[in-house]
Amino acid sequence: SSGINAEYGGTAKAKGPAPNLTDSIAALDGRGDSVEKKIQKLDVELKRYSDQMKKMRDGPSKNMVKQKALRVLKQKRAYENQLEGIRNQSFNMEQTNYTTQMLKDTKVSVDAMSTGLKEMKREYKKVSIDKIQDLQDDLQDMMEDANEIQEIMGQQYGMPDVDDAELEAELDALGDTMFDDDMSYLDEASEVPTTIPGSSGREEPAASQLDEFGLPALS
Repeated sequence: SSGINAEYGGTAKAKGPAPNLTDSIAALDGRGDSVEKKIQKLDVELKRYSDQMKKMRDGPSKNMVKQKALRVLKQKRAYENQLEGIRNQSFNMEQTNYTTQMLKDTKVSVDAMSTGLKEMKREYKKVSIDKIQDLQDDLQDMMEDANEIQEIMGQQYGMPDVDDAELEAELDALGDTMFDDDMSYLDEASEVPTTIPGSSGREEPAASQLDEFGLPALS
C-alpha cells in the first residue's frame, strides 16, 4: 500500500503540473477541430447517398440506401451537438482566461504605481522647499548687486557740477540761436541782385512788390 511504501522509503507517484486555462482551451479546440472533420466526412457520405436515391426507383434497394442515409444523418446530428458544446465550453474558458489575465495585468499596474509612489516620496524627502526659496532669494540678491555694479561702473568722471536750471536756460538760448541761424538764408536771398544777367536792364519791381522772402510778389 501507499502507506507501507512511504514508511519503507517507497517512491510515490509524482504529481504533474497543474492544468492551466491556456492548455485546456487548446485541448478543447483540438477536439472541436477533430469533430468538425468527422462532420465534413459525413456530409460527403450523405451527398453520395442522396445522389444514389435520385437515380433509383422506389423499392427495397432505394429504401436500404435511405436507411443508411438516415443513420449517417443521425451521426451528423450527434457530432454537431458535441461540437456546439465544445465550442461553448472553449468560449467560456477563453472569457475566464481573459478576465484572469486582465486582473493580473491590473495587479502589475497597481504594483508599479505603488512602487513609483514610494520612490517619489523618498525623493521628495531629499528636497527642501526652504532651501529652494533661500536659493531663489540669493539669486535675486546677486542679480540686484550685479545691476548696481554695472550702474557704478557706468558713471562718468570729471563732469562739472552744473545746476539743472542753468542748463535749461542755456538750452533755451541755444534753441533761439539755432533758429536765427536757420533763418539767415532769408537775408541772403534779399541781397540777390534784381537785375537778371543778359536782360535789357529794366528795373525790377520795387521792394514794396516783394514778398516776405524777398522774391517778386505774385499779383
